[in-house]
Amino acid sequence: MYGLSLGETDDEEDFSADSGWIPWFCGLKGHELFAEVEEEYVRDNFNLYGLRQRFQFYEHALEMILSSEAPEDDDLADAEFLEIYRDASDLYGLIHARYIASPRGLQAMRDKYLKGVFGTCPRVLCDRQHTLPMGLAEDLRAAQVKIFCPKCEQVYAAKSKYRELDGAFFGMSFPQIFLQTYPTLLPLEVPRHPAREAMFPFFPVW
Repeated sequence: MYGLSLGETDDEEDFSADSGWIPWFCGLKGHELFAEVEEEYVRDNFNLYGLRQRFQFYEHALEMILSSEAPEDDDLADAEFLEIYRDASDLYGLIHARYIASPRGLQAMRDKYLKGVFGTCPRVLCDRQHTLPMGLAEDLRAAQVKIFCPKCEQVYAAKSKYRELDGAFFGMSFPQIFLQTYPTLLPLEVPRHPAREAMFPFFPVW
């Protein structure tokens, strides 16, 4: 089962109590792959269609996501809070999968891609090609997030620090949508060198 943990932020000083839940959540260690979904997008019921029935604490979870305050230490020790937090983290993830297919979301992910936030392809011949996050299923708890290399067009396991991220938070079609939106970011075809591939094998994950 894949879920999200309440780790420390990348930089504790950057997150005050009034930073808001979304920037706090995206600033947790291991959450670097997330874009910050705009509150306006979350407040639009059209973008949330079909999600309500999937969560026991939907209303409370949505309220938590839209909170203008980050959780305090006492909250993180409260069992009731943690129950709602689990729903909020999953709900945010599914909203996120929809958001990153929107124009504003794609732009946010483009900025991360160009900075190499999503990591690079482990294949030597891809010459540290920037990768994109994706899921292998649309359902929660089906598979962890993976990374897709646009150059060799293979799917690989993500870094261990992302092991808590569900692939459904990114969706199966994100790389395709992203590269269709930004065709200039398509890399040149990777050359094949069988000898080097034999020395440095990396196997795709399917």
